[in-house]
Amino acid sequence: MKNTRFPPDKKLSRRGFLEYTGAGLACALVQSCAPGKPGPQEERLQGRPNIVLIIGDDIGWHDVSYHGSEVRTPNLDRMARSGVELDQFYACPTCSPTRAAVLMGRPPSRFGILGPIALRSELALPVGSSTLASVFGDAGYHCAQIGKWHLGLRPETGPRKYGFASSYGYLHGQIDQFTHIYKNGDRSWHRNEQFFDEEGHATDLIAAEAISQITNRDRSKPLFLYVAFSVPHYPLQEEDKWVKPYENAIENASRRLFAASMTHLDDAVGRILAALDRENIADNTLVVFVSDNGGQEDWEGGPDQYEGRHGPNDRLGDNTPLRDWKGSLYEGGIRVPACLYWPGKLSPCKITAPVHAMDLLPSLADPAGVDVPAGMQVEGVDVWPLVTGSGTLPERVLYWNTGSQLALRSGNWKLVHQGGSLDEGRDELYDLAEDPYEEHDLALEKPQVLADLRRLAAGQRVMDRLAE
Repeated sequence: MKNTRFPPDKKLSRRGFLEYTGAGLACALVQSCAPGKPGPQEERLQGRPNIVLIIGDDIGWHDVSYHGSEVRTPNLDRMARSGVELDQFYACPTCSPTRAAVLMGRPPSRFGILGPIALRSELALPVGSSTLASVFGDAGYHCAQIGKWHLGLRPETGPRKYGFASSYGYLHGQIDQFTHIYKNGDRSWHRNEQFFDEEGHATDLIAAEAISQITNRDRSKPLFLYVAFSVPHYPLQEEDKWVKPYENAIENASRRLFAASMTHLDDAVGRILAALDRENIADNTLVVFVSDNGGQEDWEGGPDQYEGRHGPNDRLGDNTPLRDWKGSLYEGGIRVPACLYWPGKLSPCKITAPVHAMDLLPSLADPAGVDVPAGMQVEGVDVWPLVTGSGTLPERVLYWNTGSQLALRSGNWKLVHQGGSLDEGRDELYDLAEDPYEEHDLALEKPQVLADLRRLAAGQRVMDRLAE
């Protein structure tokens, strides 16, 4: 396979970026993976694999070294280069919506989750809903949630209400890495929704819990681990051993701290992979890595957060060469690093088809032999045939709603609507095949394309309302 990775010290031209992404988005619906081993192309992978889903927090496109970053992520690099890189993986622009999409297999706006669940909000996923965890649990998996939850801030809307057999970590969207307290002073660190105090950096504690689940598992059941790290989301607090390697490599102090946090996370991922090796289950474990949204540009901090102990940070993530930041529906806010790793089962390759966070539910159910109930009304698609080289994806529509912005992608066309409803605000239209940086708004030049995408977006808004 042609090496299309670009040098870390060069900003890509449009031509270079198109080459990097696999001859551009015009090929987005063509599968690019050779068949996995062993077995013929059409053969479904056998057995009941363990699944470890790892979610990073606020990792931008250019925050992993396999995308040319100055940040060192050797374990994530190994996963991407030895596994299947999802070159056009789409999340939502903020934390809670992406997590809802993963667990429910649908756009999060169907559940009224348009942005981060914050402060003392009582918003949560509908209790009693079928989720990825409940479906896998019903199929005989032991499902454990580890780390960040952010889909219900109270114990009564914690992970075990949604199908997880056990839970450990924090309920909120951000915490002090050592005290594990939320920004407004609320307790958040828990085991099985019971708050308790524990010493240690959240990255190490989350990794240790994942390793414990692997080592002390019930060997009569396959594992599904949902491992959601707290970093590199602010506040960033890293020991010197993680910061010092960047002292001469990164001039900006905030970016240096961000890089240290990323390398700490990468080391934790490496420890989880090593535990799978020690237990001799690496060849029967599918590991998935994604970010929940694009990188955040900066953080002001202030006395109302963590009593003023942290921040400000003038430079955090890096979404180069994509446009904009976390919270935005431009590519920099929603297109994120992602890969699948299964030694001996998946051949190394890069998939250039658009894949969405809501696709994870049906796509993980496929190799696990798990049936997804029709009543869940899953809108994500099963991309496993694409991953194993036995099929392609149909044309599809991807849709985002943040309450103040809408976006829709159909083929290579992308509509970005600045406004909470289509009746007010401003339309922008981009051809991602020719303009991956979203520099040239074609709304006035392509009125028919714009009208077609607006109709599709109107249909999605109707589905939002019907689901309320």
